Amino acid sequence: MNVPIALPGALDGIRVVDMTSVLFGAYTSQILGDLGADVIKVEAPGTRPDNGGDIFRYTGKSARSPAMGPIFMHYNRNKRSVLLDLKCDESREALRRLIAGADIFITNVRMSGLEKLGFGYDAVKALKEDIVYVHCAGYGSDGPYAKKQAYDDLIQAAAGGTDLLSRVDGDPAPRYQPSLIADKSSGLFGAYAAMAALFHRQRSGVGQFVEVPMFECFSYFNMSENLYGHTFDPPTGSFGYSRVFNPNRKPYPTKDGFLAILPYSDSQWDDFFEIGGLPPGTFTKNPRYATYALRTENISEIYAMIEEVARTKTTEEWVTELTARNVPCMKVNRLDEVLEDEHLNAVGFFERREHPSEGTYVSLRHPVRFSETPASVRRDPPRLGEHTDEILEELGLDRASDAAA
Repeated sequence: MNVPIALPGALDGIRVVDMTSVLFGAYTSQILGDLGADVIKVEAPGTRPDNGGDIFRYTGKSARSPAMGPIFMHYNRNKRSVLLDLKCDESREALRRLIAGADIFITNVRMSGLEKLGFGYDAVKALKEDIVYVHCAGYGSDGPYAKKQAYDDLIQAAAGGTDLLSRVDGDPAPRYQPSLIADKSSGLFGAYAAMAALFHRQRSGVGQFVEVPMFECFSYFNMSENLYGHTFDPPTGSFGYSRVFNPNRKPYPTKDGFLAILPYSDSQWDDFFEIGGLPPGTFTKNPRYATYALRTENISEIYAMIEEVARTKTTEEWVTELTARNVPCMKVNRLDEVLEDEHLNAVGFFERREHPSEGTYVSLRHPVRFSETPASVRRDPPRLGEHTDEILEELGLDRASDAAA
């Protein structure tokens, strides 16, 4: 796993003051960092050696240092950590100086707390007129939930995410998706919103306040296809894209493993069933399956047919024969197999890096490729307060203790 040379990214020269923690906001700022921005992560000292800074520092077993947990490692690269106790005047002054030299201020602290500390939008705009102020909020500020706390589980529940599996298997018990999907999808909204506001500033010279509400973001993400029949008034059908809610939509067992298969065109459907033993053209000649609309309507019985046919060959046989006929399919990887996937390894997706204090770790390469301004890892995830002295010196402040104590 070779690590490529870091080159300037599209956001090279942009400074981000990052007052976020956990995942939503931290993911947003890391994407900006991957794209070249200088991201300064503002963290608070703890009351004990094991609780300072971002709480995700302590999630999962770390290799050496207790404050460098595995999830933190994946969402906080390309950042410098400065330790500031914002209860102190000196720390607030340091943060004001940081903001005065920044392009983007991003935070997921609740607005009431920010205003109490003196870092609401108006106060920050007074420090830097054209600042892009990104507030990663739980809920939109003009709604009745504005003051509620927000975490991935809560947002999944409120946005209908916990209802999805019930509509697949008929078990009425709501269940969380086993992924921090609301945090991560909202983080992507935050990243594009910050860059859009930055682009607007470049064209107009005007900064702005950008609110990225997690509840609305994940509701948008979830309901785009699941509003489905209720898109129209009056409704033309039920909630939920019927194809993806079908309980038979699943990886299919083969002779020796599992196969994901998704024929779309008429020829692909015919090719799949022909490879499986049916006479050529049999499938689409059936009046129940002749068109895309009819196949969607009768998808349950089609999935059952796929399951029966899939058992007749090994996974490798299926992938070889289907790929030869351009029928969409993939071998099913378990989590441990993803690490060994031939394509991901060929493109260098998994990068083995040497952290200055934590030793060898596996980093995930930024997935988007730019021909002129590549994303890269220029800095490994920072130790708590690792860059405090360096940053305070840049601000003309002499001692870390002046701001962090």
